[in-house]
Amino acid sequence: MQSSFPESIERPRGGSTKLSPATIAMLRLSQLPGIGPRTLAALLERFGSADAVLRAAEGELITVPRVGSQLVHKIKTADHFVDVDSIAAQCEQLQIDIVCHADPGYPHRLDDLPDTPAVLFKQGEVHDADELAVAIVGTRHATTYGLKQAERFGYSLAKAGVTIVSGLARGIDVASHRGALDAGGRTIAVLGSGHQQIYPSEHEGIARAIAADGAVISEYSPATKPHAGTFPQRNRLISGLSLAVLVIEAPDRSGSLITARLAGEQGRDVLALPGPVTSRASRGCNQLIRDGATLVQTIDDVLESLGPIRQPVQVNDDTQIRNGSELVLNEIERQVLDAIEPMSTPVDTVIQMTGLPAHRVAAIISVLEMRRFIRRLSGQYVSRI
Repeated sequence: MQSSFPESIERPRGGSTKLSPATIAMLRLSQLPGIGPRTLAALLERFGSADAVLRAAEGELITVPRVGSQLVHKIKTADHFVDVDSIAAQCEQLQIDIVCHADPGYPHRLDDLPDTPAVLFKQGEVHDADELAVAIVGTRHATTYGLKQAERFGYSLAKAGVTIVSGLARGIDVASHRGALDAGGRTIAVLGSGHQQIYPSEHEGIARAIAADGAVISEYSPATKPHAGTFPQRNRLISGLSLAVLVIEAPDRSGSLITARLAGEQGRDVLALPGPVTSRASRGCNQLIRDGATLVQTIDDVLESLGPIRQPVQVNDDTQIRNGSELVLNEIERQVLDAIEPMSTPVDTVIQMTGLPAHRVAAIISVLEMRRFIRRLSGQYVSRI
């Protein structure tokens, strides 16, 4: 999807109050009450930049979809509604980066969303390897079974090199974050509030731990308080940052089902952990499976469902992967796959490079073909997909 955001905006590092004019304009516009992500995207597509939107005539603004007379008035008097100096000072105090769409460090898995955030507030760092991410979500009122499973999947996936994305809520969310942290892996928390208003407040400590080795991000300025509408809106970022969304325990009326629906709309895989039919906490998961979500029981079930990554990711010193499901390969399967190029590769070359017997290479090639990592071009030639 072609982005409607301007090509370059200077990045204020570490919450610096020395903001570029383009960043000031984008902050003022994006934080204006009444402007949601889709309306902002429409304005930027029409006028080209935040500064151009703020300078546009009332008659031009009113022609943009979802822009009424009240919003036009707010845009024309934006400096009365948004105190950019105060936001910048708060970010500096809390060591929050203000990251605009074209800046280094912006998570570009969000690029294909129809309502990509123009500005993110970020503590910690987003790495290229975070392209390989799975969201784990579920009910706040989790059972002991659900909490143990969330920690298990968070821990094991993080150990495998997968970044865990969740929403820092009570229950399943925080259990999955803890699992990733216990594994020494990476995890990203997406807030439904500003960084000064962590919700629930008892998770401020784990938010600091996540920021130290991962990232805590929000599209809301630091002082923004949570309310009912901010959580469904942040859910699109949780799914958008991930290759797949795993739902662990969700009743039939759950915000996690919103995240699952958004994941499907965004082209992400939807996975669900089954639960007892007598458990209210598992009704949503069982319903998702009935409606076509992938049933998962083990970590390999999750890994096998992961698809292509935008750019190759280095998961350790020796291994670079192009598809998330490559994480399920054993050492010898990985050795054979690494010997196969995207262009036509003779099987004899694979045998020579790996030093494995011909019959063993032939068997592994069949496995790799079945798992759709490679394709046969003829009896003696293969290529990597």
